[in-house]
Amino acid sequence: MGGEIPVVGSVVMGRHGAIVVRQKSEYTIELGDLLVIDHVDGGRSILQVYDLVYGSQLSGKNLELLSGMKLEGFTEDLGLIDPNLRNYILVYVKSVANVTKNGIRIPKTLPSFMSEVRSIKEEDLVFTKPAKPIFLGKVRSGSKVLNINLYLDGDKMFRHHVLIPSTTGRGKSNLVKVMLWSALEQGHFGILVLDPHDEYYGRHEKGLKDHPKSKERLVYYSPTPPPGAKTLIVNLESIEPSHFDGIVTFTEAQEEAIHAYYNRFHRQWIEKIVRGEPIDTVSPKTLTVLRRKLDHILGVYLDNNTGQIQCRNKIFSDSIGQHTVRDIVDALEKGKIVVIDTSRLLDQAELLIGSIIANTIFYRYQQYKSEGVLGDKPTISIVVEEAPRVLGIDVLQNVGDNIYSIIAREGRKFKVGLTAITQLTSVIPREILANMNTKIILGNELASERAAIISSAAQDLSTDDKNISSLDIGEAIVSSNFTKFAIPIKIPDFNELAGPAQPQGKKEKIGFV
Repeated sequence: MGGEIPVVGSVVMGRHGAIVVRQKSEYTIELGDLLVIDHVDGGRSILQVYDLVYGSQLSGKNLELLSGMKLEGFTEDLGLIDPNLRNYILVYVKSVANVTKNGIRIPKTLPSFMSEVRSIKEEDLVFTKPAKPIFLGKVRSGSKVLNINLYLDGDKMFRHHVLIPSTTGRGKSNLVKVMLWSALEQGHFGILVLDPHDEYYGRHEKGLKDHPKSKERLVYYSPTPPPGAKTLIVNLESIEPSHFDGIVTFTEAQEEAIHAYYNRFHRQWIEKIVRGEPIDTVSPKTLTVLRRKLDHILGVYLDNNTGQIQCRNKIFSDSIGQHTVRDIVDALEKGKIVVIDTSRLLDQAELLIGSIIANTIFYRYQQYKSEGVLGDKPTISIVVEEAPRVLGIDVLQNVGDNIYSIIAREGRKFKVGLTAITQLTSVIPREILANMNTKIILGNELASERAAIISSAAQDLSTDDKNISSLDIGEAIVSSNFTKFAIPIKIPDFNELAGPAQPQGKKEKIGFV
């Protein structure tokens, strides 16, 4: 974007947060465009467009008359009206940042009346790259992509939770792949990915396995692992009654029975229930229902012909897989990304596996804090697809708190965060949304969902309803406690990002901290 940047408009009226700019006739300004007003002291104001309207010096009735004349073929006298002076476009903008020699400041004043407004240039937004950067995309002005990479501090971002809201087909999975690719490059974060569609590793297409550092920093578990991956088998003794909290609903009698078996048999409690071993305090009817319920959730049952416990989905076992959970948590603690293929599991079994691992992580990190060694450990994030399954209002009211909601509320104190992906922001409690300090907002056509996103954003997005609804595939707005203002970005196509390595040696223009 070399050369002189043209003036595209002039400030004509407005108020703080709603400045009106008249667009110069030969230029086109878009929703979401970033514009700049230069100050005499060398600073500048950065503006963002949130609405466009027609303006005219002619009354509405005259415009209707002239339009009718043109439609009906009476065009001889219309040339007397200079369209560039009498008719124009008014651009509504908000001032999102003031750039001074001392850094970025939140705007508290209005620009001078009749100030000239120009397009943004790359030099307007060059900032320091954080020490542990996570790449999200390139800064975008409307539909124009600037050659400025946007990085957020990974420690802060992951520790304080990330929400990725959008409707289907706007690029949520692509964004997560881009973030994980960047995290693989760093090696500073442990990230657990519960993958219900088996799309992140890249078994049959380009994926995280293609990263140059995947062999040392990526671990993949699957019921049917490819060469080099690990088999997902969890021993039944790894499961505790608390792992079902907020995931599965049990009656009071069933709860009492579960705890009776756990207190009597400890780590063998599931095996004893599946085998139907009676105890005095549990009725045969309750035991029968529990056996059927565990079969439905875990797929485990007693083979009457062999007397052996079998698993329909081959994920759970009473004889092997004793170290699976420990190995996964150890890998996360070493700053690795662990992808778990749960595509063959029902929702409850998938979330239960996540609950087992998340509980182990959370309480291990709690212990580290009490011992005073937490500062030496990497931040861990848990990626949860379709987050309302565990964070939805109905789920938490009907089933109760689970480890995911506990992490959402308390995890930042122990360097454990969530990366929650959802189509339905509105069904997640406001308290949890408020704790998710970074929101990477993709396109959303539903007004109710946009309202929920806007009301919980880190910055004031009250005028961004149209911007969010007009976001195209791969376009996003990053609203974070760790940026001075909400930043529009274009997320790269993962397949292009994961392509051949780019030539080295060029100076990189980088984004915001």
